[in-house]
Amino acid sequence: MNKMNSLLLALSLATSASVAAEERQLTQFTSLKGEFTQGALLVGKTRPNTVITLNDKKVAVADNGTFVIGFGRDAKLENQLSFTFGEQTLNRDLLLNKRKYRESRVNGISKKITNPNPKNVARAQKDAKQVRAARAIWSDGQHFAQNFIWPAPGRISGVYGSVRYYNGKMGRPHYGVDMASPIGTPVVAPADGIVRLYVPDMFYSGGTLIIDHGMGVSSTFLHLSKGHVKAGDKVKQGDLIAEIGNTGRSTGPHLDWRMNWNNQRVDPQLLVPKR
Repeated sequence: MNKMNSLLLALSLATSASVAAEERQLTQFTSLKGEFTQGALLVGKTRPNTVITLNDKKVAVADNGTFVIGFGRDAKLENQLSFTFGEQTLNRDLLLNKRKYRESRVNGISKKITNPNPKNVARAQKDAKQVRAARAIWSDGQHFAQNFIWPAPGRISGVYGSVRYYNGKMGRPHYGVDMASPIGTPVVAPADGIVRLYVPDMFYSGGTLIIDHGMGVSSTFLHLSKGHVKAGDKVKQGDLIAEIGNTGRSTGPHLDWRMNWNNQRVDPQLLVPKR
């Protein structure tokens, strides 16, 4: 596995300080760490063999007691966690902070993108099926517990949760963070993981790459001009994985980095140092 050049390595190391995150002690044996807000990914630690549910849905717990939960853009603010140790069950309320999201406008998108023909619709549906299948692959890795680093340099040109108007028409919320940099700028792995997908030419997202960080947590990188890995490759934090591009539904060279916990779209920017 190739490493990024020394200049980008220095940049990553310089920005890899721990994110200010809150740690809450939920029970005598259970803690949860992260930013307690909509869009958050929270990493927990409890006793082995504990059964956990979040809003009555079972949460995976590793053999060492590590677990992870995530909340989408519009997650409800009042949630309930349940911890069962043997015959004892403890319930805890989990309160999230409400976020206010930006609005932005993008003009000049071609009609073949905003109103794709049936052939392109079918192509996009095939792309989406591949993405869902890649994200559905389960692994027991715990790489999500690392301190994440930024995958690329560049100006932040788009943020999680923002609503975009394309040619004056409201689109879906944006679920990633965008880094504007020239085509060919190196993209590195923000944390360890396994590559689950690389496709160079998806209709909407162009060059698309997915890394599995374990237990339902994954990173997706969009609009790439080139990939340096393939499905099945194991990558370490800082490894060169791709290059920034302007492919797919893109109005300029940038990297769109997205993260999921299972089917919940979480905010990558909550896991990296502030810029």
